[in-house]
Amino acid sequence: MKHVDVLISGGGLVGLTLGIALARHGATVAVVDPALPADTLAHGFDGRVSAIASASWRMFEALGIAEHLAGKTCPIDRIWVSEGLGPGALDFAPDPDDGALGRMVENRELRRAIDAAATGIDGLTRFQPNRIVQAKRGPYRVTATLAGGEEISASLLVAAEGRNSPTRELAGITVAKWSYPQRALVTAINHGRSHGNTAYEIFYPGGPFALLPMQPGTRSAIVWTVPERHAGAMLKLSETAWLAEAEKRMGDFLGRISLAAPMQSYPLGYHRAARIVDDRLALVGDAAHAIHPIAGQGVNLGYRDAAALAEVIVEGMRMGLEPGDAQLLTRYQRWRALDATSVTLMMDGLVRLFDVPGRLPSRVRALGLGAVQRIGPLKRQFMSEARGESGPRPRLLLGYPI
Repeated sequence: MKHVDVLISGGGLVGLTLGIALARHGATVAVVDPALPADTLAHGFDGRVSAIASASWRMFEALGIAEHLAGKTCPIDRIWVSEGLGPGALDFAPDPDDGALGRMVENRELRRAIDAAATGIDGLTRFQPNRIVQAKRGPYRVTATLAGGEEISASLLVAAEGRNSPTRELAGITVAKWSYPQRALVTAINHGRSHGNTAYEIFYPGGPFALLPMQPGTRSAIVWTVPERHAGAMLKLSETAWLAEAEKRMGDFLGRISLAAPMQSYPLGYHRAARIVDDRLALVGDAAHAIHPIAGQGVNLGYRDAAALAEVIVEGMRMGLEPGDAQLLTRYQRWRALDATSVTLMMDGLVRLFDVPGRLPSRVRALGLGAVQRIGPLKRQFMSEARGESGPRPRLLLGYPI
């Protein structure tokens, strides 16, 4: 039986990053993931992208992930938020010395960079494709049997399995959740004029229309939230008709547009686990919380989890504690509870606020955006949230080793 300090179930964007962080700081880690590498690392752009906040990017630099993304990201130098195409916009443009608000990167390139950074790290063992078929959490250790027949023991089990985490369900951790009557249409477009490294979030009563800058400067990803009842019809439109509908939402400021990726759609929902720890168990990423993509904060919440849990474990091991020690898990729960709850509830509130129809609510929202634009401290707070720099941050999110 192989023994490691930490067993991670799920080797996606957050799970494998956590494995890298722990192994680079002396812990032994096993990462088990059922996905076929040939599928997750395949060539070809499918339109899916991630907004990596500046704090998360500093963690990438500290862990050696950023170097594998050289030339493959687009800085977000500005965020433009508006109620429709009318006046009263909120313009987030930091001072040049402050650096970019974040970076846009194709999910495929992000997965490949994390995979490359994980290759050859001492103490990190990957079982892929594979999965845990049985895990027992006892008072002193976790023992797991994999589908491939391998047996692993560990001090701590981490669930990084996504929204429908089977480990979370088996632990009996309750989840507050609901579905939005909306669906996200995801694709990418080429356009005639440069996006200027600007991310646009244009709100409509049916849902926000987001334009996210990509490389080169004449390509943007689209995340278009539409009412569920309209999604089927939208997906059946011809390319010409779909582009015409998109132009109605975004105007013509980017020039002529054309599709650059296949169209995909995803149902939208919210969930938050009542707690993110149990006996010798910790939850990270979507296993702990999942939110509406309204501000692109979902994966960054997961990276905050990973950075905090890695710091708690590494510092605990230096004091002679094992990773599954209840004291360390309590610290992780306390550290992440307030931040995760406040961000998830704030994003849910924004979804509901901008979904109220009618001219009066629309006018009130436009006035509110204009007020935030004029009130410096409030605007700086919003920019801090966009960067992932609010609250007490783990060392990795500051760009330092633990």
